[in-house]
Amino acid sequence: MTGEAKTESAGWIDPNSLHTVLICDLVGLRFGPDGKPDPGEVRAYIEARGGRFHAAPLGDKTGLEPGHVHFFYQPDLSTREELIEAAGDGRYDAVIAAATFLPAETVFPLAGVRIGAGTGNMGSRSWGGGSGEGGTAVLMNTPGINSRATAQMVMKAILKVLPDLPVDLLHDRVARGAFDTGRELRDFPTEKLEGKTIAVIGYGNIGREVAKLARAFGMHVVIHARPRHRDWIEAEGFAYAADLGDAADGADVLSVHVGLGKQDPQTGRYANAGLIGADVLSRMNRGAVLVNYDRGELVDVVALGQALDVGQVRHAAIDADLFSDASTGSLSGPMLPYLALVEKHAGKLELLPHAAADTDHPSRVTGAKQAVDQIFDVIGRKQVANAKGTVPPGYVSTGATAPSGIGPVTARDLLKLIAADYSELADLCERQAGLWKRLSDLRPAEQGKIVAEQGEELVRLIDRFCLLAEKLNLRGPYQ
Repeated sequence: MTGEAKTESAGWIDPNSLHTVLICDLVGLRFGPDGKPDPGEVRAYIEARGGRFHAAPLGDKTGLEPGHVHFFYQPDLSTREELIEAAGDGRYDAVIAAATFLPAETVFPLAGVRIGAGTGNMGSRSWGGGSGEGGTAVLMNTPGINSRATAQMVMKAILKVLPDLPVDLLHDRVARGAFDTGRELRDFPTEKLEGKTIAVIGYGNIGREVAKLARAFGMHVVIHARPRHRDWIEAEGFAYAADLGDAADGADVLSVHVGLGKQDPQTGRYANAGLIGADVLSRMNRGAVLVNYDRGELVDVVALGQALDVGQVRHAAIDADLFSDASTGSLSGPMLPYLALVEKHAGKLELLPHAAADTDHPSRVTGAKQAVDQIFDVIGRKQVANAKGTVPPGYVSTGATAPSGIGPVTARDLLKLIAADYSELADLCERQAGLWKRLSDLRPAEQGKIVAEQGEELVRLIDRFCLLAEKLNLRGPYQ
């Protein structure tokens, strides 16, 4: 879906129709010759699909060419007032956004796509807010696009604290020639990640990628998720915890990846707001590390402050939106409550402005291209991929899509294998099965001879099968 641009789009669009799409976030994070982020890759993709790209806001529609989807690139829109003024009258049929928060008052009659997984920032009433429930338009996302980028940043945050070797201090002393390894290295004992426990809250694309990376470091991984995920979590070799508190019990690190959940229309509160509170933090090992690279609201900030006070949590890494009003300088966004902790706990905090994945150029471009595809499918075919919430009447859901190797194994993954793949997998299984059967039928004394002769071959077959299964995206839960 995100490879070469599809060129058949023009055949789907009514030649007399006119469709407009607002792009209100950057779709290129590398700088061009003018010193600004360059949207050129996505622009070329849109134009290859028969669309039109405008680096300006939508004005008078009478000058627009009919029979095409027109994309208006306005990445500097930021404040609530700016967005309502730009899109409060429904002039744009659809929108593509990444980090920008769309107020309820913005109107998009057809669709909205969020580049990334969570849709909490997609607040337009057109599709019923961030949950996508109850509106008349379609809400979609691009799951898995930035999963690995986010997971890698989670591990980077953990590695800044564990192992707890004071790298900067040692570098400074070594660079000045002021260190003797023989006499002084013993004064810097350190921990290691291997053997420590990480509680991963959520078994979505990002949570699973974090779990896989943590296991690669030798950590014991406990995952809290819905009961329907238990069999697959355990099949992948992770421990399952049905209760959130049990997952946190004895954890050295907790990383949360569940999203905001549904929003209460009366109070505006999200279902998972404050999920990580005092009860959860208190069950972790003393001196634990908290990583929230999901949504700022998921953590009870007051409880976190108290845990930092007493040393229950020694380090917290938070990645959440922070907005500044250009005219007044006033701050807003889910990062705002955390700023109250800075004066007292600056050395124990690492605060990022929702940058863990959003500053990854390849992910942003790939996600934007997928969002463009999804907009074309909605307009031209009434087909909805990666729907969030309800799909309005008249549209057909085509299910979820994700980059190869991210997310669950699907029937599509199995059916896209070519004959050579099926043949090689069958051959590897048959050869392994033959050797295992021979070993199982022999007495221990005779098994030694077979292992001496063919043990190397057996391990090679196992390695080859595992590598091929990984390459063909045949590892993980099945959906």
